[in-house]
Amino acid sequence: MNLIYALAISLIAGCGVYMILSRHVVRIILGIAVLSAAINLMIFHAGRIGATAPPVIPGSETILSSTAANPLPQALILTAIVIGFALVAFAAAVALQTQRSIGTLDSAALDIAERKGSRTEAGERA
Repeated sequence: MNLIYALAISLIAGCGVYMILSRHVVRIILGIAVLSAAINLMIFHAGRIGATAPPVIPGSETILSSTAANPLPQALILTAIVIGFALVAFAAAVALQTQRSIGTLDSAALDIAERKGSRTEAGERA
């Protein structure tokens, strides 16, 4: 079963990397979201998916039982989901503003600063 989870997570991560390598900004943003989901699944899988007991320490014991789920990966995933959503929302807002101001989301066409050149190349002093 672990092999199936590993293959599924690696397939999702591969799809995310493929989308990140695209030239279109929206595909890059979606690729980051997909890759983030794959990393979250990997962390979740590392925290024992098949655990049968909740991560609660009974009053008579001082440590967590070995069959309990690990609460740390769950907390990390919740934090990563919030940060990932904020990153995707910010990137989408930047992409929308780029579309409105430049008129394209093709990363090859987003070279306005390079075409203008630096001030020192034009003979002006900084």
